Order: sequence, then structure tokens, then C-alpha cells
Amino acid sequence: MTGSKNTGSTTRKSPAAKSKMSGLGVIGELDRYYYGEGRHYKIFEKLGAHPFTYQGKDGYYFAVWAPHAVSVSVVGDFNGWNPDLNPMMPVKDSGIYEAFVPGLASGQLYKYAITTGSGKILFKADPYAFTAEYRPGTASVTTDIRGFSWSDSSWMEKRMKADPVKSPMSVYEVHIGSWKKKNRQEKDGYYTYMEAAHELADYVKMMGYTHVELMGIAEHPYDGSWGYQVTGYFAPTSRYGTPKEFMYFVNYLHKKGIGVILDWVPAHFPKDAHGLADFDGQPLYEYADPRKGEHPDWGTKVFDYGKYEVSNFLIANALYWLEYYHIDGLRVDAVASMLYLDYGRSDGQWIPNKYGDNKNLEAIEFFKHLNSVINGRKDGAMIIAEESTAWPKVTHSPEDGGLGFTFKWNMGWMHDFLEYMKLDPYFRKHNHNKMTFGITYSTSENFILVLSHDEVVHLKCSMINKMPGEYEDKFANLKAGYTFMLGHPGKKLLFMGQDFGQLHEWDEKTSLDWYLADEPLHGDLQNYVRGLLTLYKKYPALYRQDNDWDGFQWINANDADRSIFSFIRRDETKKKNLLFICNFTPIPRDDYRVGVPKRGNFTLLLDNEHGLYEKGDGPAVYKSSKGECDGQPYSFSYPLPAYGTAIFRF
Repeated sequence: MTGSKNTGSTTRKSPAAKSKMSGLGVIGELDRYYYGEGRHYKIFEKLGAHPFTYQGKDGYYFAVWAPHAVSVSVVGDFNGWNPDLNPMMPVKDSGIYEAFVPGLASGQLYKYAITTGSGKILFKADPYAFTAEYRPGTASVTTDIRGFSWSDSSWMEKRMKADPVKSPMSVYEVHIGSWKKKNRQEKDGYYTYMEAAHELADYVKMMGYTHVELMGIAEHPYDGSWGYQVTGYFAPTSRYGTPKEFMYFVNYLHKKGIGVILDWVPAHFPKDAHGLADFDGQPLYEYADPRKGEHPDWGTKVFDYGKYEVSNFLIANALYWLEYYHIDGLRVDAVASMLYLDYGRSDGQWIPNKYGDNKNLEAIEFFKHLNSVINGRKDGAMIIAEESTAWPKVTHSPEDGGLGFTFKWNMGWMHDFLEYMKLDPYFRKHNHNKMTFGITYSTSENFILVLSHDEVVHLKCSMINKMPGEYEDKFANLKAGYTFMLGHPGKKLLFMGQDFGQLHEWDEKTSLDWYLADEPLHGDLQNYVRGLLTLYKKYPALYRQDNDWDGFQWINANDADRSIFSFIRRDETKKKNLLFICNFTPIPRDDYRVGVPKRGNFTLLLDNEHGLYEKGDGPAVYKSSKGECDGQPYSFSYPLPAYGTAIFRF
């Protein structure tokens, strides 16, 4: 039954255990059954283009789902793009067409010529293609992704045993095409996957990040979409190389102890003529009613999550990246746009669900299905929601009424934090709660604190230029902000360039200004961030209890007049606790006294003027004495500089 809706009203009989083959013998009865049920998690091994031998001849096998088509054929360089030369045959009761083309090897351009009910022929790229033509070309390309020799078993075994919620996670968000560029013009000056792997791994290791998150890896036609309008869901973009070169990238980073997260976009897709929109002459991958099937603001199509074959396409795609490319996590873009039927729509532009409200019940079930399958693998892979509303239980299990994500981007914290940091220090005392409010809900989800690419584009300014004050003040402000971020519960994410004070807003067309890191203030900021990340990985107090009230304690959350925050982070052992002090004004407090819960020594690990105290630096030790302060029984005094930051171990 093709295009059936997941309404619960359809009953299917399970086929006999022995699959009955049809046509070329590739897609059997079990394949058709599980695909129609939305549970063929390796459908990408059957649909698409694959090396194949038939009747003693080598070539490529093609299969595509196009249930509304009158006929389908394979066209490409090999047949002069003539729809008459390589017709495809329908596979029984499936809406799938298949063909074998002898003599084809890897590297051939191809598309599907789909004849619609009106007699029009559409030339469509393969939804399941493993690679695509270099833009501006739009054809799919035959390729064999088998046979890569992985050597990251140590990483994968360690990942399987770890609990990501209780592990350190500091993410470096990267757009490969503009991270660095070569001094040459061919292919836009891009580093290849293999070239980028070495330089990026060196930088990430030097700074102390634990993961990279890659923007725009799935194939997309328009650079300015940054990869968020995808036409090739199974194809690593050819801008930077081949599928096996991308496998090399992931493998190399894993061997260097670095995780790899991909941005993943199941929320929408573009209307490009060669893409998924009206794929077989009618809405197929998208909802037919434009009130559900189109985003008015984005000019894109919305996947029909209630259609079994469409949800299968997306779930199989997620598993494909995790299995075939050893990806450690997927960051799901624009989750809120999927959950709400009225997202970005005015009255009259959306349809309520059967209960009369604005929740997309099919998208909710899709997420529960997707996340249950990924979590059920128990291999340590993460699934992360960019969810910008207060939707409840995003990271709770479906059995507990949740969506099942591993982590949620904390967009609320990000907005409050940036609004506070942009203020002139004089006005911060009136907005003190913007920095304290995040703690009130920090245990409600497994959060990642994010300062992502979205915050440094479109006239929003780079991080350094969001800061108030003279040039030197901007760096002092940013150090204080990053220190507070490190101490706040939640994993961390920072966009490339913001760790050394990139001045201009991010532009996908140009490289970061790496020369800035050689200038004193920028280099000092970069070294300071490196110190923060070093402490983060070293001290379990900073990550083990992110979602537990025992992991955080305010010392003074109410010092609004002086705009000073002090708090403690702990792990389960309550050993090697950390005390944070952050002064968000340019006024030094030479007589500053901080309350602490116990008598003992407090060792200064990092401050804004020195950065991290390495071995041999002789960090200062402060001894607490009895005497109430900040509601604590003990205290010690510390000369707190202007924009002063301090992290103590006790």
C-alpha cells in the first residue's frame, strides 16, 4: 500500500518468513513489507544506485520510489540523457521502479526521468544517491562506498561504554568551507575532507575541545543556505571531496580522540527542480496541503511525517550516517518547526490537528520512533534537538512521555546570556536575573549551552563585537562571559573564530581571520579559552552532574549592585570542588570577600589576568576562616580585579 498514512487504521499482514523475490531479485517481499511499514532501516542498501552483477555482467542497479509516475527511466552521460534507452520496471505492490544498466562504473552522472500523469518529464536527482555532482551541477553520481578500512575501533568501543550525559562535551562548531581557505582558486579554495582533517584535529586538540560539529555536510545546491536546504540526504557534499574521503575525516578525528557531530535537517527541503519537491509530479515527500507542506517564511517544503515511506527515508538516513560514517551524534535542526503546525504561519495558514490544537502529532511520533531506534542501538551515539521553545520532556524517554533526545540546545539561556553581555556594565545591575534564571530550569533537560553560528551573522556582530566598552574592555568582558558559561551547568558549544575574537561576522564565502590569533589581545583570549577547556576536561565537577541539583550551588546569586556572581560546582564524590567568581563591571574590588561552606585551602586555578596556572606557575592558595559571609559559615578575601574572574579548587 503506497503512501499510506500512519493513522493506526491500516492493518498489514506479515509476509512469510521466506522472502519472495521479484524483478531483478534485489527488492523482495520482506523489503516491500518493512518499507511500507516505515521500518526498513537499511532501505538505502536497496534504493538508490549500487554496483551490481546480473547475468554475468557488471554494472549498476538503480531503484527509486515514484508511485505516481506513469513511467521512469535512468538517464545520464552513458545514454546521452535519453529517457527512451534505459526504462525502469515497476516492482510489485511498492511504487518502486528498478533497472540494471550493464557496463556502468563509479563516477557516472545520472538522474531519473519521471513521466508524470500529465505527460511531463521531470529530471530528478536520486534521493538515495551516495554522492552528487559538484555544484552548480545537479546530477547524482554513481559511487561505491564499500571497502573503507576503518581504524577507530578503540574510539567506538570507548564511546559505547560511556554515558554522554555524564561525560565532558565541549563542541567546536565548524563550517569546513570557511574555516580556512587555500591560496588558490580551483574549487573555491576549499580544503578537502582529508586536508581539513589534519589541520582541524590539530587545532581542536590544541584548544581542548572534545567534539566538532559540522555544518552543511549533506549535499545542498546553494552555498548561502549553509547546508540547511538539502537535496542529497545520503551524499556528503562534493565541495570537499568523496564519500570515502569524508570517512577518512571522521576516522582521523576519532583516532585523535575527537568526536564528530553532524547537523541534520529533517524539518524541510528546498523546491529546486532536481530535488524532492513534487518528486513524481505530485507531492510525495511533502504534505499535499500547503498549509502543512510549506514553510511560508523559508520557501521550503515540509516532510510528510505521517507517510510511512517518508519517515522511513529520514530514519534510515539518520542511521546511515551513524553506521556508514561512524558519526557520533546528529544535531537535529529546527525541531520546533516540526513540532508546531502553526510555526511561522499566520491564522488561516495552518491546519489544527484532530484535537484542535497546534501540535504536529505525526512529527511527535516520528521523533519518538527515530530516537527509540537510535537509543536502542546502545552504541553511544547522540541525538541533539535544536528546540527553541519550552516543549516539555525533550530529553526524556518516550516511555516517560518525552521525545527521547539525548540533549537539547539551551536557546533560552543563550538569549538571556547575550542580552546581558551586550549591556553597558552600568545597566547590568538591573538585569541580574538574566544570568541567574537559567539555573532555575537547568535540571529539567539535558542541556547544551550554545553560542552558535546563528548568533554571529546577519548584523548580530561577532562575539567580541557584541561586548560593550573600548577595545580592551571587549576582551575582558568576553573572558568573564566565557568563564560564567564554563561554570554554568550544561555541555558547551562555541562557533569557530569566537575563541580568538574574530572581528567580522561569519561569512560562508571567506575564511576566518587567523592572523588575529597572533595579535596580543586576540592571542591572549585564545589562550584563556584554552585554559577554560583544559579545566573543563580535567575536573568532573564541571560535567558529571549537569542535570542534578547536587552539582551546583549558588554562593551569592543576589549581588546585583556589584554585578558579581559566585557559585560552586561539584561531582558525586564532592572532592575537587570548584568555586567560581565573576565580576561583570570594570570596578576592582580589592576588599572582596566570598563565603564558602567549609574551612580549608582554596587554590587559584585560573583568573582573567593570568589565565590558567600551569605547573610551576605557583598558583596562590587562600585559606578560609570562620565567619559568616554570603550565608556561609566560612569565608576568605580575594582582590577581585575589574572584570575579574577566578576559579578555585577546594
